[in-house]
Amino acid sequence: MFVAASSECFPNLSLDGVLQRLVDLEFSNIEIALHERGGHMKPSEIARDLDTAIATCRETYRLTISGYSVEIDAEGEEYYDQFAACCRLAKATKVVSLTAPAAEIGTPFNAEIDRLKRMVSIASQEGVRVGIKTETGRITQDPDTAVVLCDNVKGLGLTLDPSHYVYGPHAGGSYDQVFRYVYNVHLRDTSKDKLQVRIGQGEIEYSRLISQLEKFKYNRALVIHITEMEGVDHVAELRKMRLLLESML
Repeated sequence: MFVAASSECFPNLSLDGVLQRLVDLEFSNIEIALHERGGHMKPSEIARDLDTAIATCRETYRLTISGYSVEIDAEGEEYYDQFAACCRLAKATKVVSLTAPAAEIGTPFNAEIDRLKRMVSIASQEGVRVGIKTETGRITQDPDTAVVLCDNVKGLGLTLDPSHYVYGPHAGGSYDQVFRYVYNVHLRDTSKDKLQVRIGQGEIEYSRLISQLEKFKYNRALVIHITEMEGVDHVAELRKMRLLLESML
């Protein structure tokens, strides 16, 4: 396992600015957000000009790209065309992990299975693995349902964000059943009544989390996913989290 940081930690900086900031903070790995809204590259623009996107992602100030987070606004066939472009970008930049959101609560289960099967099929053609994020408000907010999705879609994995199992409708429940499907991990500290708190003030058991991942031979990124908090030194929190995680590996 190794430590990375999400470009979403600095939503107000350009990608170049994020890269420079993470180098200053002594990170070696980054996950880049390919989000149509609020990301550092847009899937629609990647689909229009893949070569430019590839060139951009090869200039990373010696940082290694651990994965991409993909959020697409398009619908119908355009959705899959943009997703395929993101997969080609991943292959060209030697990235094997894509994180995508699951469908919102209320989406017909069979429709979500069909969508995920097609996404996994597209990704597999480029040698890329898809992990859907465990997230409140989406089908994966319940760990049992997240496991059923993976059981029904061969090759599908999870991007585990344990914060959403500590805070939210599943608060206090076990989520050990998801570990065998984990392809990626997003981390911050969380309490039962707040999604993000200062490092050390929440209930995320990092050492137990790492030991559970080790049981299933997980050897990929632990991606720090901390956004700015009012009155808190954001840079200091990122540095503290990096040092904490690295001390456990």
